[in-house]
Amino acid sequence: MTARVLFHVQHLLGIGHAKRAAAIARAMADRGDLAVTVAMGGPPVPVADFGAARVVPLPQVFAADAGFKTLVDGDGRPIDDAWRARRARALMDLYETVDPQVLLFEMFPFGRRQFRFELLPLLAAARRRSRPTKVVSSVRDVLVTKKKPGRDAEMVDLARTWFDRVLVHGDPRLIPFEATFPPGAAIADLVRYTGYVVDRRPRGAPSDAGRGEVVVSIGGGAVGGELLRTALAARPLTRAADRTWRLLAGPNTDPELVRELRARAPDGVVVEPARPDFQIILENCLLSVSMAGYNTVMDMMTARPRAVVVPFAEGGETEQAFRARLLAARGVFTMLEPADLTTESLAAAVDAELGSELSAVPEIDLSGAETSAALIAEMAGAAATTN
Repeated sequence: MTARVLFHVQHLLGIGHAKRAAAIARAMADRGDLAVTVAMGGPPVPVADFGAARVVPLPQVFAADAGFKTLVDGDGRPIDDAWRARRARALMDLYETVDPQVLLFEMFPFGRRQFRFELLPLLAAARRRSRPTKVVSSVRDVLVTKKKPGRDAEMVDLARTWFDRVLVHGDPRLIPFEATFPPGAAIADLVRYTGYVVDRRPRGAPSDAGRGEVVVSIGGGAVGGELLRTALAARPLTRAADRTWRLLAGPNTDPELVRELRARAPDGVVVEPARPDFQIILENCLLSVSMAGYNTVMDMMTARPRAVVVPFAEGGETEQAFRARLLAARGVFTMLEPADLTTESLAAAVDAELGSELSAVPEIDLSGAETSAALIAEMAGAAATTN
């Protein structure tokens, strides 16, 4: 029997959430016993492969800037109550059409608070059904520190009220959920660690792409432009000045920045869009310079290049820096605090990493997509048998 899963996915700025959700959706659909529908709330992400899962776009919304305070629609207009009503109706219609055994939310209730207008009615509708609908949260290993009092308690209350499971895509041997969510003990019975989600798609034929190069990447590219500029200026100051430096602009990088970098790039520097063979480039490169998002760090943990990371920290973001500091302390890579980023400091970090011993990677579970799919299938089967 094929069970139905509806997966709500909303990315606002970068593409990391969409890529992680795509890997999980792909793993679910690949099982053959789950029919997966993804309610996609952000702009399309060409590098996010959802496989056989059906992706249904909702009215688009994304953050106007790194502060996440203003949300705008697909035409760049701030969203209003009329837009929210249309969006909530579209999501409810999709729910009623799919009639899922499992309702899966990416980040909520540990994020996406701005979308309570559509998610709380959806949860209430699932609760009213005569047959059970299992409700599951899909959340990364590290949460952003909440500054406003009461937010953690609100998350606990929502989880206990509405959710059957909280799938944490991490490994407690590296980062326990309570490390960034102190009241985690209050929902410990709901939590299941899945391991980290990595992209396990076949890599294709062996390739020398990136062999011996310094590769500089910024993920989706909505942020990180300053890292590309700084890396270009730092190259001649490093011991790798005679190597090819490959600057990868993400799909959301400002085209004006790409033109600027190409105009400034000397011989030996390549400026190009992010590539589908990024994992191969990481395996082959002399050194990686990047931010420290979940997906990029997991790529590093599997490819194991020498690396310098400069975590994203605008708009009060703490997630990347928390994970990066922990792994830098274990010698996995060299970390440069974002406030300390200069041409000289980046050059010094590059030279320090190239001159250091390559440390062993901490032993962690990287089966997050497959384990998540298995847990969802188990819950879907339980829901189906009680219909």
